[in-house]
Amino acid sequence: MQLEKMVQFHKAVGDTTRLRIIALLRRGPLHGQAIAGKLGLRPPTITHHLKKLKDTGMVYSRRDKNTIYFHLNEQKLEFMTTAILRIGDEETVRAEELKVDETEQSKIIQSFVTVEGKLKQIPRQLKKKNVILSYFVQWFEHGKTYEEKDVNAYIQTFFDDFATIRREWIMQQFMYRENNTYELNPVEMWPVVVIRK
Repeated sequence: MQLEKMVQFHKAVGDTTRLRIIALLRRGPLHGQAIAGKLGLRPPTITHHLKKLKDTGMVYSRRDKNTIYFHLNEQKLEFMTTAILRIGDEETVRAEELKVDETEQSKIIQSFVTVEGKLKQIPRQLKKKNVILSYFVQWFEHGKTYEEKDVNAYIQTFFDDFATIRREWIMQQFMYRENNTYELNPVEMWPVVVIRK
């Protein structure tokens, strides 16, 4: 499971009103007015909180004639609440699948990076792609935050499609993004680490 989804889930449930809505929906589906009445809140406030819960997939809505009822997806809720306990297992399995020795790393870099240091193309195979992503992401310093425009400018020094590279760094957990600023994740979270020479 991607860490961003886990963070989104924990932000969604890290609110007293949303936890109270979850508790109500565990007893059965309710429409927005009923939830508002039980919690003593205005319907627009409930709509806002329900949207946050729906975005995580743990609450869904169904129309019955003219009324929309909200249901709790208990299976999704249970999966998400226990996901943090599975991080180590998933990362270990993934790391084993994506292991690359130094010789293979060198061959991949020579195949996809020109002598001038430009990226010819993004590899399709995940293992090779992560070697390339690791190779280029090491320009950034750990503990330092970067504006999106600075990340884009750096990527354009070696590849034109900066949006794809930026997105891949996030998806493969080399970096994380918050409010359009970027920062390296700890190396232990990277799927592969290529030592730049």
